[in-house]
Amino acid sequence: MLTVEKIGGTSMSKFEDCLRNVICGKRSVDEMYNRIFVVSAYGNVTNWLLEHKKTGEPGIYTRFLNNEDYETALDVLCGRLLEINGRFESIGLNLGEAESFITFRIKQAKNYLSSMYSVLASGYVDRSNILLAAREILASIGEAHSAWNTINILNNNGIDATFIDLCGFNDSEPLTIDERIHKAFDNIDFSKTLCVATGYTKGTEGIMRAFDRGYSEVTFSKITIEVKAEEAVIHKEFHLSSADPNIVGLEKSIPVCNTNYVIADQLADVGMEAIHPKAAKPLELARVKIRIKNTFEPEHPGTLISGEYISPEPKVEIVSGTDKVIAFEIHDPLMVGEVGYDLRVMEHMKHHNVSYILKSTNANSITMVVWDKPYVHRMLEELDRKVYRLTIRSAAIVCAMGSNIALPGFLARASGALAARGINIECFGQSLKQVNMQFVIERERYADAVIALNDELCLSRR
Repeated sequence: MLTVEKIGGTSMSKFEDCLRNVICGKRSVDEMYNRIFVVSAYGNVTNWLLEHKKTGEPGIYTRFLNNEDYETALDVLCGRLLEINGRFESIGLNLGEAESFITFRIKQAKNYLSSMYSVLASGYVDRSNILLAAREILASIGEAHSAWNTINILNNNGIDATFIDLCGFNDSEPLTIDERIHKAFDNIDFSKTLCVATGYTKGTEGIMRAFDRGYSEVTFSKITIEVKAEEAVIHKEFHLSSADPNIVGLEKSIPVCNTNYVIADQLADVGMEAIHPKAAKPLELARVKIRIKNTFEPEHPGTLISGEYISPEPKVEIVSGTDKVIAFEIHDPLMVGEVGYDLRVMEHMKHHNVSYILKSTNANSITMVVWDKPYVHRMLEELDRKVYRLTIRSAAIVCAMGSNIALPGFLARASGALAARGINIECFGQSLKQVNMQFVIERERYADAVIALNDELCLSRR
């Protein structure tokens, strides 16, 4: 069975565990093959290159953007990457060869970026396209670093491994992402070599233009489709569980064995991505199953995500959500019966590239839940001048999800569990599909709400 397997950045940083649990396991050398690994950069490396994904702390890209000394920053980065290399000498990494590879790759990046600066200074080109290209060049360094190291370690441990460098640093071919992937994997006998591919892929359309930081999962998805793999596997540092173990405790966090793509989409909508939704869709349409596995518990079969799965018994599978949202309500006495009132609101949001997580309406009010981001606040400042009354509130959204919860009783149990802890439901949403009950609550009560719903809806079925 041919599989394509993605290893996340946190797992890559603990590569000795990856080597033991994910790549080698209890396999003989001959059993290593018929697998393609797509690797992320080591933990934090992409944050250093671009910006911190969660905090927004600026990285090297911001220096380039602001005409600051990005070359010195790249030298500092190189030192950090060499420190990372030092962790893996004991498991087979040749430090001399590894240093030569990454220092040359960074030198190439400097040359490309310097040329881009000259073009920008000319004033004859579209600035946004040049900046996007610079962002792609910087992002690719992290995946090239980790993939090359992986190949070196595997080869030095007697495993035949092939480096699939999709970054395109050494060619000027105007290939699309799909064309580059097709060319890279054409005529490879997967039964005789273990392929390790960079999570970044260079393409004429720009992989970050549409996917930004989700690019490695898009590469993973496209490779899976290209080689017609039978299963796509994602190795993370945790199980896909009934609730966040950091909130409910490890003993009360139940690994989910099966779910479907609809639930994966619900998770992505509140920022808890099992897989980037734009990467999941091609796999879903190709009827490829995704398996989420815990790198550090290799014997556990993990979570199998498929298109057709419906739980044979009614149950809530996952309690999730976020406390990083705001709820805003537009109230207008003239809204009742007016056709297209909400259309004007949606056009304003589209102009600012703001999407919503939840929308709830009554005769003269519209409530939406959106991410708490600076650009969202700017959008709301403008909206406040256009509507009768706008109320904005910091909030949290907590969701109870399941592939089979369209039965009487679940909503009553969920709302009762929240009420028992003194948590008021400020807004609620559920579609006819009935796979996700969404509760908007006070931000400060988010953890309490997750614990309450996990205890009532997930632990109670043990």
